[in-house]
Amino acid sequence: SLFDSPEERYLKARQSVQRFTVTQLGKCCSDTENNLPRYVVHSYNFFLFPSTWGVMDVEFALSASSIQFLSRYGFDYNKFLKDGIPYMNEVQEKILSQHLLAGSCKVSSALDRDVLKKAIDEVTCWIAAAEEEETLILQDLSGYQMFEVQLVLRRALQNVWTQPLGDKKVMVKKVSPQQRRLLENSPYDYCQKELILLSARGFTNLFQALVKAKKPLVGHNMLMDLMHLHDKFYRPLPESYKEFKRNIHNLFPVLIDTKTVTKSIWKKSPFPRVSNLLEVYMVLCSSNLNPEDPACPVIALASDCSRYAEKKSPHEAGYDAFLCGSVLLKSAHLLLCRSTDDAVKADPSFSQYLTVLAEYLNKVNFIRGGVSSINFSGEDAPCQYPPALVVHVQGWPGLNERQIYQEFEALCRFDVRRLSKNQFILLSNKLKYVKLVLRDYKHHPHLRVSVYRHWRHSPRVNCLLQVSGVVALWSVLAFVLGGAPCCSF
Repeated sequence: SLFDSPEERYLKARQSVQRFTVTQLGKCCSDTENNLPRYVVHSYNFFLFPSTWGVMDVEFALSASSIQFLSRYGFDYNKFLKDGIPYMNEVQEKILSQHLLAGSCKVSSALDRDVLKKAIDEVTCWIAAAEEEETLILQDLSGYQMFEVQLVLRRALQNVWTQPLGDKKVMVKKVSPQQRRLLENSPYDYCQKELILLSARGFTNLFQALVKAKKPLVGHNMLMDLMHLHDKFYRPLPESYKEFKRNIHNLFPVLIDTKTVTKSIWKKSPFPRVSNLLEVYMVLCSSNLNPEDPACPVIALASDCSRYAEKKSPHEAGYDAFLCGSVLLKSAHLLLCRSTDDAVKADPSFSQYLTVLAEYLNKVNFIRGGVSSINFSGEDAPCQYPPALVVHVQGWPGLNERQIYQEFEALCRFDVRRLSKNQFILLSNKLKYVKLVLRDYKHHPHLRVSVYRHWRHSPRVNCLLQVSGVVALWSVLAFVLGGAPCCSF
């Protein structure tokens, strides 16, 4: 809604982020080649799945329309469910760490319980007749099962030792009590708490590396992305919008939203107005944009990312990350060319691009709301919309916001909010719609439309005026009825 303040929108989006999971995340990084305006791009696509180790068992919702949308673009749900990389935030990691220290790691998954039971039965039958130093190989263990099987067997049987062999296998060895004590104190034990936490953190390890690097973080329409990054890999989203902004700025001091950048370019240029990331990329790659510009950055996919060079893969996270980085470079070059009268002759550096992008840094696009962008390093600037309209309803009882919206929907688009019992505010981002409604509803029998004036229509102002009027009236009455004091000599 255009009425949404950043705080209101954040609380709405927070509920959504807390319900849903991240299925895929794309990361793209690049280096210049031989100090030329040529960027070699490495693009990565990660399938993610919430950590299910021990006590961790996250519930999340699936949207039918989202599943349908992703299926249309070839999303691999088997890879997401079976091979998704685990992740956890700091709160979840603390809980897991406490359970590991207490030795009380319970197994949440019914599937994992079945795998554990089978492994224990197999080892129990084997160990009765086994000699010391004999080994048994357990197979077909995946992910956390390799850790869980080892911890359970070590806790249940004092005369065994375990060691992962890779490729979903664990070696079980019968040992003496003395050898067991030596192995437990070995620095090469693969079941140490730190190694288990490292595995359980999964993708969060990469997130923490990105935070530590303090490189500019680039996205397209990235508010929801930032909220998911905070919630899934850092800490649960706070209730406070200001705290969320502060946390993100501490994690990523430099943010660049290509949606914010390209919106500004579209306003100043005669290019087609597009918002879809792939369409934006195609427009910026157009030969009409920078004809025969030798300094224009050349973007080449690395050899291990050639699939993206051969085929477009829109809405695959790794490909979208590549598009986003390309849009940034091309937009920055366009802005650099327009910031100087002379043609950009020298090969521009990325630091020069950052200089011309300075006014857009840390300003993340805000879709249809009270501000045009969220400023993560300062105060949010309010939007300058056309004047709001107020609709006064007469002789049409019981009208609600939805019915008012439907009344105007056929003519133009307005957001609606109830002002009082018989009054509604209409807000649009287009002045022509305001003029159209004022003209067409001038003589409507039940709806009287006028421009909203705060001093006249605000319930708070009206209440204040009424209170002030009552107080003034009582003061006058008190003065008249009390009369002037008499003096006697």
